[in-house]
Amino acid sequence: MTNYFAQKYDADIGERKYHVEVGYYQCNHEGEKICGDVFLSKRIVDENRVICVLSDGMGHGVRANVLATLTATISLNFSLGHKDVNALANIIMKALPVNSENGLSYATYTMIDISIENESVFILEYDNPQTLIIRKNQIYEPQWTNITQEHVDDKRVMELKTCTFKPQLEDRIIVCSDGIVQSGLGKGITTGWGRNNLIKYVREVIEDVPDVSGTDLAEKVVKRAMVNDLQAPKDDLTCGIIYFRMPRKTLLCTGPPFSTDKDNEFAAILRDFEGKKIISGATTTEIISRELQREVVDNEITDPTLPPSSKMTGVDLVTEGVLTLSKVIHMLNAIVVDAKLQTQLGRGPADQICQLLLDSDEIFILVGTKINESHHDPSLPVEIELRKHLIQRLSSVLSDKFMKVINIKYM
Repeated sequence: MTNYFAQKYDADIGERKYHVEVGYYQCNHEGEKICGDVFLSKRIVDENRVICVLSDGMGHGVRANVLATLTATISLNFSLGHKDVNALANIIMKALPVNSENGLSYATYTMIDISIENESVFILEYDNPQTLIIRKNQIYEPQWTNITQEHVDDKRVMELKTCTFKPQLEDRIIVCSDGIVQSGLGKGITTGWGRNNLIKYVREVIEDVPDVSGTDLAEKVVKRAMVNDLQAPKDDLTCGIIYFRMPRKTLLCTGPPFSTDKDNEFAAILRDFEGKKIISGATTTEIISRELQREVVDNEITDPTLPPSSKMTGVDLVTEGVLTLSKVIHMLNAIVVDAKLQTQLGRGPADQICQLLLDSDEIFILVGTKINESHHDPSLPVEIELRKHLIQRLSSVLSDKFMKVINIKYM
């Protein structure tokens, strides 16, 4: 049997050669409670694009953050509309205040626009450290073009750099604020850490851990810069990583099919899926157990608010359905994206589902549409919704907040 999701995947977005993973890590200027650098990213599902922006506000603290937020937001929003590079630069130039002493804009930025459909990367830089591209653990230098943009009113001039290249599997794009390359300045490193030492360090990390995630690599870079600064950074430190790698996939099966004639097909989709597998729902578990002739064994209780999870051969996690998925949605909404996720999750069934979903890039959800009459009991809590609405909410938080690629099939 051909897997439905494989068919849908190929038909919708073609043969994707890579997944675009985006991760970043920051550290504030010593003594500040807010970072003067801003890193934003957005996945445009309909266009199969990913856009990332790093902006560094002049100085540090709240004022720098406001300027960087303004710049990053303008860059991101106008990039969504495929604005010409000169038009984009002119809009940012007009929007930003100017330093009265030297005539410079109060924020720098790097914008990266990735078209997965066209297999192309476009980078636009203004006054940030030059973007690094690591390919086969060597530095890859695309052809850069210089663009001069002049403000008509105050004769201010912006020197921009752009490049376009075709990404390859395992490429990494590394963008950072100047606090990274200047770390250590005045603290034992005469001219600061510098671009060459940054490249050397990144290559050493990749050589040691070839599949290091974008977030983990960004964290290592920032923490190394903090070491250079003797743990007292005199500038905001930000590193963003874009990693082109093979996608990690997870299948979530929940609810019995509308017709019992579909039970075997339903179970076969799970059996043939290549990736992590989750079953959520007692009836769903019974159907798959029966059709695949696999035993189900209960685990110990790890969350007193939910029924325990179970074990089934060939399945990574088996849980109760509606209650558990409701808690999963609540937990995903509460998670702080830029914090370490493992510190926010426990050992309960909902926690485990969250971890599996967050560790995945593409999530395939197989939803049985047979109504469970018990869920219409008016005495049950309001938040226990019909499964279809739960899945819609789950899909929204995963795609909007965590940039996951979601595919749903109803049976």
